[in-house]
Amino acid sequence: MPRRPAAALATSGEVLRLIRSGEAVTRADIGRVTGLSRPAVSLRVTELLDRRLVVEDSEGPSTGGRPPTRLAFNASGGLVLVGSLGASRAQIAVCDLAGKVLTGTALSVDVEEGPDVVLPLVMQTWSDLLGDRPVSLIRGVGLGVPATVEFAAGRTESARIMANWTGVAIPPIIAERFPVPVFLDNDVNVIAIGEHREIYAGEADDLLFIKVSTRIGSGVIAGGEILRGALGAAGEIGHIPVRDGGGVLCRCGNIDCVDSIASGTAILRQLRARGYEVKTLADVVSLVRAGDAETMTVVRNAARMLGEVVASAVNLLNPSVVVLGGDVAETFQPMVSGVREVIHRRSTALATRNLRIERSRLGPSAGIIGCAHMVLDNILSPEAVDSAGWQSLRSVRSLV
Repeated sequence: MPRRPAAALATSGEVLRLIRSGEAVTRADIGRVTGLSRPAVSLRVTELLDRRLVVEDSEGPSTGGRPPTRLAFNASGGLVLVGSLGASRAQIAVCDLAGKVLTGTALSVDVEEGPDVVLPLVMQTWSDLLGDRPVSLIRGVGLGVPATVEFAAGRTESARIMANWTGVAIPPIIAERFPVPVFLDNDVNVIAIGEHREIYAGEADDLLFIKVSTRIGSGVIAGGEILRGALGAAGEIGHIPVRDGGGVLCRCGNIDCVDSIASGTAILRQLRARGYEVKTLADVVSLVRAGDAETMTVVRNAARMLGEVVASAVNLLNPSVVVLGGDVAETFQPMVSGVREVIHRRSTALATRNLRIERSRLGPSAGIIGCAHMVLDNILSPEAVDSAGWQSLRSVRSLV
């Protein structure tokens, strides 16, 4: 391969990308793929070894003479703290640099208590989970919250929902305790990322994840990447109004949003209005399993309302798979069946020709896996790796 011009020479971050992807796993591979000189390859590899991002692995196959030493990404070279908050529960974990969960726990939370209560609880849980692991190993933090998030600013922007979180820039609060890069996103976005990366990567690059739980939300994967929109508000499917909703006031201030008609909270409210003493969704599950006719009617009506909104999203986005997750979707088969029926009836023939509609395979773990990938995509990008080590590279350009 002809050597690249000097302006296009690969940086340490780009070399790490090659090693992580398996495209180049020896020093000779790196030189061949990038056009770097031997001293330049040695410099970049040494930097990555010193930063514990790469380790020397088993020896590669020999083509004559001494076998080359293989290079491998060092997943144990750092830690990532992740948390996926729902309205009433949270999944908190510590992961390695490959996104593997090393230790984790579930918490009961009430996000309406606000960041002054919830964030200290989350951060203390991370400290407890770390145990004897050195804090110096932490490379980044990722958090998903059940609110609209301005991603670039790391700020929640829900004027009526989670009102006491509105305008709060969360990364600086967490960084005071854990001084590393902190990333914040909507809870369903990180769930969609987790489901896509672990289950559908390389198989379905256009995915719509619908979370049906205490509330309703969605995350959109387009071309293999999360679609956040201009500021981070993409995917707010819960606040699309439905027909014949009965004039229910939504938490956002509008009338007959699908969240106020078909969410777990809405199902509980409707059953209580009919005289049922249901406190949690587990009570509704028991009624569904017992074949209670009135409960089945409420659930099926919720499925119809949700299906109409999702059908519109399918027409707009043309995903190859719709994944239904959250407590309601994962527990109520009548909900999944009803949504599937309406989508196929109301979406276009081309949009549904090869469409798959499936339940979440990851369940509650999707959020923390997605948070880990969100962090790793940022801190291990070539730009981020080079930014952390740019001074050492700058002083040795003469070796290239």
